[in-house]
Amino acid sequence: MTTTTPSTVDAATLRELIAAGRAPRLIDVRTPGEFEAAHVPGAYNVPLDLLKEHREELRSHLDEDVVLICRSGVRAGQAGQALGTVGLPNVRVLDGGMLAWQATNAPVVQGRPRWDLERQVRLVAGSIVLAAVVGSVFVPGLKWVAAFIGAGLTFAALTNTCAMGMLLGKLPYNRGASCDLDTIVGQLRDGSRR
Repeated sequence: MTTTTPSTVDAATLRELIAAGRAPRLIDVRTPGEFEAAHVPGAYNVPLDLLKEHREELRSHLDEDVVLICRSGVRAGQAGQALGTVGLPNVRVLDGGMLAWQATNAPVVQGRPRWDLERQVRLVAGSIVLAAVVGSVFVPGLKWVAAFIGAGLTFAALTNTCAMGMLLGKLPYNRGASCDLDTIVGQLRDGSRR
């Protein structure tokens, strides 16, 4: 199985495509919580873990020009690689993700504010390290918990994956009602957007 890095499209070009009536299929791969907080108008939410798990089934509903969106472009790149393994043509990643989109003052559907998944990871990892270091004053072995978290963050950076982020993404706070495959496929098939 070979994976290629998907091409990118910048926010200004994507805005021009949308304004000209040539909008590609916009797939936002962030968690439903992040999507509900803010997303590009007309985007469909297909969380990265669900997309990776069901990419072959989703492929039949994504046979057109597709732009993948996440917070910064990292998760969208992973989604593009996953879709590339099932032969989906014309997959691009929004360069810079929602951060770049919002920086251009492009239209955004705003919902209830929530923390981005990356911010949640920093909070949880930092809290565990802090508690382990402070606790190691009383229980010296706790320093290894901090070391384990540090090793995990290093591995996450080197592999461009994040196990803690994947776990946090499964919490009810980050999940929405439309997170199941049948609902997503129905939205893609019917063209209904959130």
